[in-house]
Amino acid sequence: MDTRQGWMGLVAKAPAEALARHWAALGVSPEFTWLRPPEVGGAMVRGRMGGTGAAFNIGEMTITRCALKLTKGGAIGHAHVQGRDKAKAEQAALVDALMQTDLADTVRTAVLVPLADELAVASAARAAKAAATKVDFFTMVRGED
Repeated sequence: MDTRQGWMGLVAKAPAEALARHWAALGVSPEFTWLRPPEVGGAMVRGRMGGTGAAFNIGEMTITRCALKLTKGGAIGHAHVQGRDKAKAEQAALVDALMQTDLADTVRTAVLVPLADELAVASAARAAKAAATKVDFFTMVRGED
């Protein structure tokens, strides 16, 4: 989350309601101009068998992207988020832009750290639910050599 790739990935993966809640708690509303207003489109999703095989197309997914420029300071923020949520894309782009300003520590504390904590809790809950269904197979020795 200390790199641009880290914070952009975090806000893109975060649930829209969680991002909106933490953004509202931050209490800033910087002025900006759109370089690219939020627009909905599609992107081809690719995968690899086993993570190492030849790449193949899984299918398309809907994304919303936008770009903006802060009036004060001129920082540029970009966002690509899954789905059709234009408000989430705007908030993600604002987070990206503000992380390039002197408000970076404030944004990290008020938005990014709580989002990372919530995603970690959700991931642990999913892992625990999956672990509850795990079956251990073993073979007993029959006594024959």
